[in-house]
Amino acid sequence: MLQRMLITVWWMVGCASLPAQALQVSTFNTKVSPDLGVVVAYAPTRQILDHLTARGIVIHSDQDPIVLCAVDYLGIANEGLDLWKKELATAAQTTPDRVWVSALHQHDGLRCDLTTERVMEEYGLGGTRYDVPTILESIKRTAKAVKKAVRKPKPITHLGFGKAKVEKVASNRRLLDAEADTLVLMRWSKSQDSIAIAAPEGLIDPWLKSVSFWHKDQARAVLSYYATHPQSYYGFGDVTSEFVGLARKVRERKTRTRHVHFNGASGNIAAGKYNDGSKEMRPILAHRMEEGMRKSWESTEKKPVDATALEWKTTSVQLPLGDHLIESELRAMLSHDALLNMKKFVAAKHLAWLLRHQEGVKTELALLKMGSVWVLHLPGELFIEYQLAAQEMVPHVELCVVAYGEYGPGYIGTKRAYAQGGYETSER
Repeated sequence: MLQRMLITVWWMVGCASLPAQALQVSTFNTKVSPDLGVVVAYAPTRQILDHLTARGIVIHSDQDPIVLCAVDYLGIANEGLDLWKKELATAAQTTPDRVWVSALHQHDGLRCDLTTERVMEEYGLGGTRYDVPTILESIKRTAKAVKKAVRKPKPITHLGFGKAKVEKVASNRRLLDAEADTLVLMRWSKSQDSIAIAAPEGLIDPWLKSVSFWHKDQARAVLSYYATHPQSYYGFGDVTSEFVGLARKVRERKTRTRHVHFNGASGNIAAGKYNDGSKEMRPILAHRMEEGMRKSWESTEKKPVDATALEWKTTSVQLPLGDHLIESELRAMLSHDALLNMKKFVAAKHLAWLLRHQEGVKTELALLKMGSVWVLHLPGELFIEYQLAAQEMVPHVELCVVAYGEYGPGYIGTKRAYAQGGYETSER
């Protein structure tokens, strides 16, 4: 107790002594890999190919600290996200509304949704999709890493921004009949279909953007942003941070700078045109990602920055419910003895989101402004159209987009997409 009190006093004195316009950054990184046998997204863990991490930065100024955290999970939802934000806020001595946590959406990472787990427990399905002890340990480890990091913030004098196109990674998953405006083929994350491979990339955002924090000529941290499902092959319990994590690891080693990567609005974006699902493709995709990160880094232009340029804004919205979310029908599915467990799992997720809606819980969005660089933080598996539209709204700034915050709503398509059909806009 005495040690915690002394650390708190030291932190408060240190921050109080900062000049009013000073800007500082702390970085953190910790492993959040499961033990063997722990269920991940689609199977029990059978091996760790490379470790999953939770990593990020804490921005210090004359305001309350801001925490930005990216986790190598498939998704973080509902009360699970609430707990992540609460614990990291406590560790950084800030408030949960100044904490952003999002997943990178690797399909051999964990799922985190304590609300859905509670619903499943009610129907005898607890522990089949979510390993609560592992989730709680991940949160505890990350909070500990944040608490340690904020003791040693580094002064920041310059903010850097760069961008570069990533070649032969992203492609649109939804192949449409232009005349009928209907979906004719799904390309998914991997494809061996000659028609899907030959089809154009479709609507994507090809740019990988990087935001870096510097003390004069010394880089302290870099945040990168790119929109794609990060899957090469998956589903057998071989835990990996996937090609985005492997690329991130290379860049971190080469630059000797903490690298935090965030996934953009990639609900309808994946590597399917360029990925046949073979094991050989993962390092190839990782190299292409790393090349994009490298070129973005090398294009960086730095500008002086201080706390006067910093602004953090949040707003909460209540997303409209789908007509198919009917509590009595969802509970009937969960009580049906003959129904497959996968369908019960989907019903449980739907019921969890419905219950949160009925409780009046809203979904948070956040905007970080640092001069001419803005970062927009959004929920769910958004379609790429949202990212592109946001960028068009503010052409005078460099806008980066993060998705996969609140994972409870799942896919968020465009109004037009719900009329076109397809997996993402179905009741599934």
